[in-house]
Amino acid sequence: MKTNEIGLKIKESKALVEKLNDLLANYEIYYQNLRNFHWNVTGPHFFELHAKFEELYNEANVGIDEVAERILTLGIRPFSSFEEFIENSVIQEAKLVTDAKEMVEIIRDNLNTLLNLEREALETAAEQGDEGTVTLISDYITSKEKTVWMLSAYLK
Repeated sequence: MKTNEIGLKIKESKALVEKLNDLLANYEIYYQNLRNFHWNVTGPHFFELHAKFEELYNEANVGIDEVAERILTLGIRPFSSFEEFIENSVIQEAKLVTDAKEMVEIIRDNLNTLLNLEREALETAAEQGDEGTVTLISDYITSKEKTVWMLSAYLK
């Protein structure tokens, strides 16, 4: 069976890349939601949420780049257009949200969507013996789980 440049089976890598591209598309919409909220949050929690949304979108930006580069490492082209992101994302654009609490709830829900996609990708990568993807995704899961816990605590 043919392998890619890093020695993984091409056919199996294609199945994983489908999951990674779905993750990438959702990550992009999540990122844009964070930018939207960072720019538009108002009210008594402005300073803390403005800073938190910036922290989260900077983290998401790194994740987006790493996922896209992992797809390239597996020898396949990552999604790279807004059309592809929107068509392949379960996460929806959060338009005209003005309530700060609703913003936090949306971000928490977006993170849970990303977690589900990451768990699926992790399982597929593990089945294929793709330790590079397993390590990358495992670290994302740990970080997002903590953030979901913190956002949930904020909402109580």
